[in-house]
Amino acid sequence: MRAAALRRWLAAPVPAGAWWGRGLCGERRGDGAAAARKITENAKKALASLKRENPQLQPTLAIIQAHNDHLTQEVNKKFAEEVGLRVIHICLPEGSDKDEIVNEVLRLNEDPNVQGLALDLPESAYSSKVLNAVKPEKDVDGLSDVNLGCLIRGDAYDCLVSPTASAVVEVLENLDGKKVLLVGTSGALGASLQCMLQRRGAMTMSCQWRSPQLQNKLHHADVVIAGSTKPEDIPVSWIKPGTIVVSCSRDFQSEKHQCGQQNNHLVENDVCSLAIAMRMQNMVKNTERWIRSQQCRKWDLHCLKLQPLSPVPSDIEISRAQSPKAVDVLAKEIGLLTDEIEIYGQTKAKVRLSLLERLKDQPDGKYVLVAGITPTPLGEGKSTVTIGLVQALTAHLNINSLACLRQPSQGPTFGVKGGAAGGGYAQVIPMEEFNLHLTGDIHAITAANNLLAAAIDARILHENTQSDKALYNRLVPVVNGARGFSAIQLARLRRLGINKTDPSTLTEEEISKFVRLDIDPSTITWQRVVDTNDRFLRKITIGQANTEKGFVRQAQFDIAVASEIMAILALTTSLADMKERLGKIVVANDKKGQPVTAEDLGVTGALAVLMKDAIKPTLMQTLEGTPVFVHAGPFANIAHGNSSILADKIALKLVGEKGFVVTEAGFGADIGMEKFFNIKCRASGLVPSVVVLVATVRALKMHGGGPNVTAGAPLKKEYTEENLQLVADGCCNLQKQIQITQLFGVPVVVALNVFKTDSPAEVDLVCEIAKRSGAFDAVPCNHWSAGGRGAVELAQAVEKAANQKNSFKYLYNLELPIVEKIRIIAQKVYGAQDIELSPAAQSQVDRYTQQGFGNLPICMAKTHLSLSHQPERKGVPTGFILPISDVRASIGAGFIYPLVGTMSTMPGLPTRPCFYDIDLDPITEEVKGLF
Repeated sequence: MRAAALRRWLAAPVPAGAWWGRGLCGERRGDGAAAARKITENAKKALASLKRENPQLQPTLAIIQAHNDHLTQEVNKKFAEEVGLRVIHICLPEGSDKDEIVNEVLRLNEDPNVQGLALDLPESAYSSKVLNAVKPEKDVDGLSDVNLGCLIRGDAYDCLVSPTASAVVEVLENLDGKKVLLVGTSGALGASLQCMLQRRGAMTMSCQWRSPQLQNKLHHADVVIAGSTKPEDIPVSWIKPGTIVVSCSRDFQSEKHQCGQQNNHLVENDVCSLAIAMRMQNMVKNTERWIRSQQCRKWDLHCLKLQPLSPVPSDIEISRAQSPKAVDVLAKEIGLLTDEIEIYGQTKAKVRLSLLERLKDQPDGKYVLVAGITPTPLGEGKSTVTIGLVQALTAHLNINSLACLRQPSQGPTFGVKGGAAGGGYAQVIPMEEFNLHLTGDIHAITAANNLLAAAIDARILHENTQSDKALYNRLVPVVNGARGFSAIQLARLRRLGINKTDPSTLTEEEISKFVRLDIDPSTITWQRVVDTNDRFLRKITIGQANTEKGFVRQAQFDIAVASEIMAILALTTSLADMKERLGKIVVANDKKGQPVTAEDLGVTGALAVLMKDAIKPTLMQTLEGTPVFVHAGPFANIAHGNSSILADKIALKLVGEKGFVVTEAGFGADIGMEKFFNIKCRASGLVPSVVVLVATVRALKMHGGGPNVTAGAPLKKEYTEENLQLVADGCCNLQKQIQITQLFGVPVVVALNVFKTDSPAEVDLVCEIAKRSGAFDAVPCNHWSAGGRGAVELAQAVEKAANQKNSFKYLYNLELPIVEKIRIIAQKVYGAQDIELSPAAQSQVDRYTQQGFGNLPICMAKTHLSLSHQPERKGVPTGFILPISDVRASIGAGFIYPLVGTMSTMPGLPTRPCFYDIDLDPITEEVKGLF
């Protein structure tokens, strides 16, 4: 009824001689209703075109209303439906204060499903505080200071202009030299009108209804524009005959009165309806901008300046000397939306997986893997190269690029290796936050891992000490007089072939099958973990308290990053996939030789809850302010040694088709790179574009027969003086790693990390041998001492290599027997003559094959210090038989891992651990001694 009344009122003729009508009285520039129809039709066509290109598009305009005029609401809804927009009205109580309105505005600002925000409020509520609470990019009424400033500066294309002001100007013509009085208009609307009218050649004046100068100004005005309702005691006679009078009041109802007779020009146009049509036009324009904002673009990245010093200070001094950007600023620069990040402090933020859905149609960028020669105690600097390369690409070549790194374990940080944030002028900052707790992912993994371990031993204890009936009553208790299975228990019943949902209907045999896992303690492979190097936890005895009723067994702790849950985090592709993988974890066999899983123990959902935040990559930055994702940290010698698939996938979408994502594989190419290709790429479906193989002159000298190096002792002269023969002999390892890369059909660029002790002849020799051995290019790099500028040549080589033909292929077929897959890796990658399985290893291979796990990829657990199983054998060992002492399975992660020789999954502390040098200043709270 109200909408019909409004339509009748809008269509009614204006009484002759009325100088104050319902919306517009003045010379005709064009029929306002016709103009509104035309604008609506054009907006409808434009939106339809956008929807054809974006089928999932559902643009939404939110209107906050704080009065009881429902007619305004219905008119907005009618126009929106005509155009094809979705409108939601938030109706606040009449009399709501400004803080209540602002709170609602702030909520809608952060709603990713709302593309436009408009305000229909009482005149008194339109304060600067309220108007500027609206995000400029959602401000379809164009009243925020940002949009108003653009209009005044003449940047109308880059802003949204007030629909009311646009409607007033639309219905007026020939304003050149005319005197226009703005009465009862102030604030943003008044400023918009003055700006637009003056550009049309009008001379503008303004005053309020109660101004003493009102009568005089009305008498001289050619056009009067009123922004609020005329008081009844203002006489009509104050206006001179022939004056054009326009009302742009938001109050429809108050404009329905008549204000006397006067010989003024009248037309039947309506500013309010035209303004609403233009609001919808703004909304369509805003939707188009929103679509563009969702698409990948060249980043508007503010890079941080470096001023490298010589000699180069310590890593933590360099890190602390740079002031990082606020992480929300960095996120916005690279195209992340506000609702896609969860901020941790000032410099870290979790990135939500919803971004993958938003950018699902965005082409991926180039995918670059950084690997290395066989590691030595002298270090090769893969992390430093990774960071230096993205600094060069982004900060110096203006190419979107993102590094994806593993989160370091605190074991090595406080043990012997130190941190893993890169070094020199190629670092992730703040490096102490990177190297310590970060956002708590490893702690979440530790909690989840140990919850599962506790569940195993508790279940064995309870089954050993209770009857079937007692177990059943406790596992399926009566709650509020009713008894029911949980979802995970129903799933177990289905796996057992028991298709019943009523606990009272199970037979005694079915109850026994359901309640008893019958875990064989001697087959338990799931260990507890802690993120500390603690050699005395390598073998322990558990269950010695009297309360455990004699259930004692030998067990062990692994370091947290060796947990299968860490590998699952690194290999998962979604939250649902992670939950499924967690449920598939095999913890032991039952007494019949069948696998027992986390799902059988009923703990899958709880593990997923503990991991729900850890699945999100962490955003940080380099010293030059370029973005870095830090996520997952599996070791490469006892796991697959790569950062997460999710971080890579998100990064590949963010950089865009012409951008680069650079990630790192642990240890040498024979270890981390082989697993990257055969395990990670299989799980992700991603195809790498280039491999960067990192080497140093002094590490090659060690592979060529140089003397052993002792940590902390001065380097011997072989490493500090030119020795071309030693370098040439050591290049055999570099050549072998190039050959390994070529097995996978990916172009390889050698990055030679240059030290001040390297002679030009040694550097030239390494680069020459590398190119002769099949590398696409070999480039000396100085990013450690110069930042990204020192890796520009490497970045250019990588960019060229990425455009080469890529014939990527896996090393082996998954359908091959487990032993044959192990043999292929041993012979083709390590250079072994053959493999030799222990009886225990062969027994495990037979068991996994019988259990249906034979088609999984292989994750070799071997020393990283040699291509062989003997750490002391440098260069390229040949003729050796690779011993396989045991074979285990990470079914949730999705691989079989053979143990080569003796491999410890718990490192120990050296005589002088790194923690001797780590300290905290109690006054400044600064961390000291990290490197």
